[in-house]
Amino acid sequence: MKLWFLGTGAGRPSKHRNVTALALQLPEPLSSWWLFDAGEATQHQIMKTPLKLNKLEMIFVSHLHGDHLYGLPGLLSSRSFDGGITPVTMFGPVGLRKYIETIFDLTGTMLDYELIIHELAEESATIYESDKFQVEVRTLEHRISCFGYRITEYDTPGKLKVDRLRELGIEAGPLYGKLKKGESVTLSCGTVIQPEDVIDGINRGRIVTILGDTSPCESAMLLAQNADVLVHEATFAAGMEEKAHEFGHCTTVDAATTAKLAGARKLVLTHFSGRYSNEELQQLEEEASAVFTDSVAAIDLGMIEVNR
Repeated sequence: MKLWFLGTGAGRPSKHRNVTALALQLPEPLSSWWLFDAGEATQHQIMKTPLKLNKLEMIFVSHLHGDHLYGLPGLLSSRSFDGGITPVTMFGPVGLRKYIETIFDLTGTMLDYELIIHELAEESATIYESDKFQVEVRTLEHRISCFGYRITEYDTPGKLKVDRLRELGIEAGPLYGKLKKGESVTLSCGTVIQPEDVIDGINRGRIVTILGDTSPCESAMLLAQNADVLVHEATFAAGMEEKAHEFGHCTTVDAATTAKLAGARKLVLTHFSGRYSNEELQQLEEEASAVFTDSVAAIDLGMIEVNR
C-alpha cells in the first residue's frame, strides 16, 4: 500500500508545490487506486507517477474549496481518453454533484464510464465496505462542510504451514483454500483440522487516516485512533495557532498533538502555506517531531509506503 502526494500546497499553486491531491495505491494483487481531493492540475501530477487514470476506482473529496477540487472535471474527462471504462465512485459534500454536472453540461463533456456520486450529509458514518476495506467519514472543523476519511484494511490470515499440512496428509488443493478462508476441514479419518492449527497467525490490516482542512477537533482525533499513517494538514508553523484556527486550519504542533493523543504510528504533514519554501519544510518537520517523533513533511510527487 502506497501514498502518493500529488500536491502538498494550500490555497493556490506555488513554484514550490501544487495544490492538494493524494493517491492511495492499493496493495497487490489489486491494481486500482483511490484519489483524495483533486486540486488544479492534479492530472498533470498523476502523469509523473506510475498511476494510470484508467485504474482509478474511487474519489474522496474533503470539501468544496477550489484548491481541493478544481482539478476534478479535467481529470474525469481525461480518464475516458485513457481507456477508462469501469465505474468511478465519488464521495464528497452536498453540492459536489451540482458542481460536476454543471461543468459537464456547459462544456458538453461525455464520459465513457459510469460516474456514481454520493453526497455526504451525516456527521459520521461508514460509507464504503468491501471484503478488504472499510471507509469511515467524520465532519471536521473548517469554514465550510469538510470531511476526514479513515481507511481500514481488514486483517487476513497468515501463511499456511505447508509442512504441517503435509504431515497431516493434506496435499495442495481445495482444502487449502477452505482453511485459508477460516473454515475447518474434516479428514477422511474423522480428524477435524481448525484453521488456527495450520495458519501462521494473521496479517494485521493497516489503517490510514486522511484529513481535509481542519482546526484541532475531536473528529480528527477519533479518525486518527491507532492509525498506521495519519495525513494531517499543517498550513502554518508553530506559534501561528491563532491565525490558523481563525481560518479553520492547524499548525505543525496542532497536527503532532493530534497524532500523539490518537496513538498514531506515523504523521505526514501536508497542505503547507505558500509562504514556506521547500527549504523551510525541514523546520516545519522538526517542530512536529519535537511533539511526535515519527513526523515527516510531504513533498510533491513523494511516495510513502504504508507498512504493516
